[in-house]
Amino acid sequence: MQDNQILGVDVGASGIKGAIVDVKTGTLLTERLRLLTPQPSTPQAMAKAFAELVQQFNWKGLIGCGFPTIVRDGVSLTAANIDKSWIGTNIETTFSEASGCVVKALNDADAAGTAEMHFGLGRQTSGSVIFITIGSGLGSALFIDRKLVPNTELGHIYLKGHDMVAEQYASSNAKDRDNLGWEAWGKRFNEYLNHLAFVFSPTVILLGGGTSKEFDQFERYLTLATPVKPAQLLNSAGMIGAAGYAYESMQLAVSS
Repeated sequence: MQDNQILGVDVGASGIKGAIVDVKTGTLLTERLRLLTPQPSTPQAMAKAFAELVQQFNWKGLIGCGFPTIVRDGVSLTAANIDKSWIGTNIETTFSEASGCVVKALNDADAAGTAEMHFGLGRQTSGSVIFITIGSGLGSALFIDRKLVPNTELGHIYLKGHDMVAEQYASSNAKDRDNLGWEAWGKRFNEYLNHLAFVFSPTVILLGGGTSKEFDQFERYLTLATPVKPAQLLNSAGMIGAAGYAYESMQLAVSS
């Protein structure tokens, strides 16, 4: 195992995905493995699933973990789409004890966005970039001149005329819940992106998460002037970004 090879894990409300990543090139060195997120998604249950995923790789080294909450110093501060018992729980300690490996955790959308900025379409982009993951919720990462503003929750803003936050209105879960076709959902998502463009005036909006693979199904319903593009790394970005974060965290620890 080389120092630049890190296991990247992307924990979501519906699935836990992992792959060994070359953090120098931003490429997956193994096939992606995926387990279902246990329900209820308590720390104990998720730690067991996390450890099972790690065991499938026979992994003994450093692990980077993208996690679907606000994360500060390895601790989960929110729990919008997972069990509320995660609030105040140390993700790094919980998963490290379960797996027997050192785990470094950050917000899942921040992980995916960082990967896209380093290895994808964001490489040549200056100014402000908004990265939105479309999945069970709407995750977000904001970059100003390529620097991350951590733990933004732009899926939790309210849109004018609606009594629910944006991710309850325009996520893939909302599409399934309300049995929406691509046009109806695309118009909802367009409403959301137009609001973000008005508030932030970004240079570009990049889309990740599972639904980004279907960009050609809803692109025609997006009317904002700001360019909107599917992320180059698609659904691998979270694993790549998480692995990179763990690598950089350990490099900083060694140098300090």
